[in-house]
Amino acid sequence: MPSTHAFSVAGKVALITGASSGFGRHFAKVLAREGAKVGLAARRVDALESLAQEIRGAGGVAAVAQLDVADVASIAPAVATLERELGRIDVLVNNSGTSIVKPTLDYTEQDWDAVVDVNLKGAFFVATEVARRMRVDGRGGSIINIESILSFRQTGHIPAYVASKAGLTQLTKTLALELARHNIRVNGIAPGYFSTDINRDFLASDAGQAMIKRIPQRRAGNVEDLEGPLLLLACDASRYMTGTTLAVDGGHLVSSL
Repeated sequence: MPSTHAFSVAGKVALITGASSGFGRHFAKVLAREGAKVGLAARRVDALESLAQEIRGAGGVAAVAQLDVADVASIAPAVATLERELGRIDVLVNNSGTSIVKPTLDYTEQDWDAVVDVNLKGAFFVATEVARRMRVDGRGGSIINIESILSFRQTGHIPAYVASKAGLTQLTKTLALELARHNIRVNGIAPGYFSTDINRDFLASDAGQAMIKRIPQRRAGNVEDLEGPLLLLACDASRYMTGTTLAVDGGHLVSSL
């Protein structure tokens, strides 16, 4: 049976992409609160520095690196910077994500690339950069991909988002298969509808309110609802879990038609 210590992330080094806002910001604060040293990566350095100051003020350890996951050339330098400041990365939270909302027939190539390059291509190249470093000493680590229940269901006006998240879920499984020999676990968290910058306006609309009524728990998620799954996958208690996606959706995926 896992010991209490197995459920701890204290002393681990965690890299969080997209840490400047939304889920990423909250994930960083939660991991720091539980004793992890957090590497904050995103495009907006000013927002990262503000978050780092908040974490340090609460007694935590944080470092900052500018990273645009859509720019593959920026990934290795950002990871190297955070490792120099914090030490070897034990946990990667692949959280960066974006969406463009418009009718499918109005989508342009630029729209498609802007979403897929962040949500899928960027996630792949961040994961592989970190995994190469995790395998060096044989200690392995945990990679957590932030997927979506739209990996499994569909909705209109966000074709690139839905396709990229479905691809990320399959990528989670493929990376888990190949990296297991290096003691690297790869799992996913698939949030349902949470109030975030991406969908806050939708949730406030009549269509959003109607959708919430179809969720078995009859509410959208709060960011605190993601803390348990995040900490489980980040800690050693989940050492025999890989290739798994945890849906955190209030029962949305099991709702009736």
